[in-house]
Amino acid sequence: MADGKLKLYGVAASTCTGRVLVTLFEKGVEDFELKVVNVRKGEGKTPEHKSLQPFGLIPVLQDGDLTLFESRAIIRYIANKFEGQGTPIYGATPIERALVEQWLEVEAQNFNGACKDALKYAAASPVDEEKLAQSLEKFGKVLDIYEARLATTQFLAGDFISLADLSHLTTGWKLFDKYKKGSVCFDGRPHVKAWWESISSRPAWKRVLEMI
Repeated sequence: MADGKLKLYGVAASTCTGRVLVTLFEKGVEDFELKVVNVRKGEGKTPEHKSLQPFGLIPVLQDGDLTLFESRAIIRYIANKFEGQGTPIYGATPIERALVEQWLEVEAQNFNGACKDALKYAAASPVDEEKLAQSLEKFGKVLDIYEARLATTQFLAGDFISLADLSHLTTGWKLFDKYKKGSVCFDGRPHVKAWWESISSRPAWKRVLEMI
């Protein structure tokens, strides 16, 4: 890329694109261009976009000759590329990095699916209260594990904010804040509540919300 500017294809309201945006802002990266691709309108299925992302999804990051998709791969790349600036969010030692990676996997494999399942019912109209309650109960079992972890550390990977925490913001915000299920999810889980209030109040995340 002649101008050396990162190009991010997606929309801010997308949970996966938002995950990348908050990481860019935490790392103090301002020299990037958001190229809007609205997959809900079929824009992901164009030959041009599928040449970048063969599954027709978002986000996609272009950095020079590199074209990268899958949001968690992208945020790892950003954390590495801009390691010397902004917030240190990928761990300073091999042990810290391993814990960041572990909790990123927990987010992807446990939190994300259970949260999205609850979100599906919370966002429905009309709301099926029985199914919503069942999905929140299932999600609560994941949050119980978080509560135990956060009783011993300020953030998931330790006493420093990391990619593992940031990766929860987009999906969590929709359930906890947009659809106002935080009071139910945080009931009896004071450490989860404190953690959520801490990470969701960060200036980088507020910038993403302004874009949604």
